[in-house]
Amino acid sequence: MSTKTRRVTWGGKIMGAEMRAKCTREAARKAIRDANRAEAEAWSLRLEGYGGPAQPSPTIGQCLNGGLGRLEVECNRCKTRVSLPPDAIRRPRETPLWKLEASLKCRSCRKGRHAPPVHMIKLTETREITPYKWVHPDEDR
Repeated sequence: MSTKTRRVTWGGKIMGAEMRAKCTREAARKAIRDANRAEAEAWSLRLEGYGGPAQPSPTIGQCLNGGLGRLEVECNRCKTRVSLPPDAIRRPRETPLWKLEASLKCRSCRKGRHAPPVHMIKLTETREITPYKWVHPDEDR
C-alpha cells in the first residue's frame, strides 16, 4: 500500500502561499513608491510655494524611488536656473535633500575659489529647463 507524497499533500498550499506572498510584495513596493512620491511632491510644493522651510525633506533615494528625478536650483547672484539629477550627486541615498543646499555652488559666475551659493526651487519628474544651445562663432544664427 502506498500513501500520498508530501508534494501531493502540501504542494498546492505551498504554491498558493508563494503566489499570495508575491502579490503582497508587489503591492507593498507600489505602496512604498506612492508614499515616497507623495512625500517628495509635498516637500516640493512647500519649497516652491513658501520658499521654505527645507526641513524635513525627503532623501535622495525617496525622490528617485518616487520618480522625481530632477532637482531645480537657482543661483543667488546671477539667477541662473539649473536642473540637476539627484542620482548624479555623490552622496549616500539616505542623505536628506536639505543637506545638499550648502554644498551646491554656481559654476557660471564662479570667480577663482569663490562660488556663490544656490537655493533649491522644486523637484520635477523631467527636465523643465531647456539646456543652453551651443552655437559655433563662425555659424550664422
